[in-house]
Amino acid sequence: MSRQHAYNSPPLRAWLGLLVVLGPVLLVSMDGSILFLAMPRISQALTPTADQALWMLDIYGFAVGSLLIAFGNIGDRYGRLRLLMIGATAFGIGSAGAAFAPSPELLIVARALMGVAGATLLPSALAVLSELFADPRRRAQAIGVFAAAFAAGFAVGPVAGGILLERFWWGSIFLINIPVVALFLLFAPILLREVRATRPGHVDALSVVTSAAGLLLTIYGLKHAAAEGLSAVPVLVGITGLGLLAWFARRQRSLQQPLIEFSLFRDRVFTVAIITGLLPLAAWSAAAYLAGVFLQSVLDLPVLSAALLALPGAVVLTVTCVVTPSVVDRIGKRSALIVCHFSIAAGLLFLLPTAITGGIGWYVASTVIAGVGYGICFSVVADTAVGAVPAERAGSAGAIAETSNEIGNALGIALLGSLAALIFRLQGPDLAPTLDETLQLPNLAPGVVMEAKTAFTTGLHLVAAVAGVLHMALGILASRWLPRSVRAQAGSDTRSGDTTDRAESTTR
Repeated sequence: MSRQHAYNSPPLRAWLGLLVVLGPVLLVSMDGSILFLAMPRISQALTPTADQALWMLDIYGFAVGSLLIAFGNIGDRYGRLRLLMIGATAFGIGSAGAAFAPSPELLIVARALMGVAGATLLPSALAVLSELFADPRRRAQAIGVFAAAFAAGFAVGPVAGGILLERFWWGSIFLINIPVVALFLLFAPILLREVRATRPGHVDALSVVTSAAGLLLTIYGLKHAAAEGLSAVPVLVGITGLGLLAWFARRQRSLQQPLIEFSLFRDRVFTVAIITGLLPLAAWSAAAYLAGVFLQSVLDLPVLSAALLALPGAVVLTVTCVVTPSVVDRIGKRSALIVCHFSIAAGLLFLLPTAITGGIGWYVASTVIAGVGYGICFSVVADTAVGAVPAERAGSAGAIAETSNEIGNALGIALLGSLAALIFRLQGPDLAPTLDETLQLPNLAPGVVMEAKTAFTTGLHLVAAVAGVLHMALGILASRWLPRSVRAQAGSDTRSGDTTDRAESTTR
């Protein structure tokens, strides 16, 4: 067998290793969305306050997003396989704790632990693919499968949750993680080899703390300001978080081993791709959560029926992720990014005709059309991030891409979800802060129920309109800002990056 043929044909170990890596990837992404349809059932069982319910949804994405960059670098420098094993173990422990949590507070804590563990898994799993697949085309295919699994997890999460809730108690949506974690811990040491940077250096602990604290405080302040209005505490918390992030960014420029390579953002394609990782996830998470409540609480559909309605969009999203790398080879990343934003905008606007008396067809059409854009988003962002850097920075670059996804997911619930909650309080019957809490009140008059459902639907429409307009603006920006020669530049960068990968990486 010639060297070229061997280079282009990854061994069976590579494909089996990819299969093993996809397990935790699916879990981490699924748990970012699996609560969307489960919240009504959890609210009945644990009776959380409105603020606690939001934190059950938010804390996971906050924890993952705020620590991805730090753990991406730690895995680069001290061993990606080691971090994968530790993270998978912690994820399993957090899942068991969440499944049997007796109170809202303990469920929030367990979800936070799962988020911390998820932050260890995603960047290291993505970086391991650089070692498994040396050829840039094969690596792009593997990253496409990785992105498809990540996207499928987000899309299938509510569906899986709905199916489980139809037969089991709410804790079952977390217990399904345990067998996958066990299989990963069994086979990962056999199929995956340890990979780390040639010159690992040290991790700046102060940067880790300030980046995590800055992100958490900023998001906390924004969420509470959007949900409850401007007051001293959230404003001060948000300003403190922004100050920490500014200091963190300034500190990175003076470090020999920074947590974030800000020089990567000088490339317009990379920058637009990372923004593409942020905004679509914000729109998707908010629309998926609010649409789940709309289907169950406004249209009174059973949880399983609501879950099955999300399947067409999930299928389109997953298939788009798989085929996007091949399509990008032909049309270029510029065209792909433009299509991404305009298809998401169109899909979101399809939610506007929904009403308290119907709109199931509009909802399904919305998920299918937007699913094309979401699939492109997942695939292009991951491929751009990893292909832009040498092997020893693959984990941290992948972390930037995944951070944009997770922060977008958290911001979607925190900000766009809070916008919908604000509209409900302003236009609703003012009996409870959320629609589900209002509908659970005894002896409600039909007119009050109608008023509550109408207010919630108005909030859903406003969120869809705002997110749709933002995506149209980004589509226009991409069409005017990105050069038409993006495809040729991207191919050159990939070949150069691959040469650097082989020259500078080591496997142990």
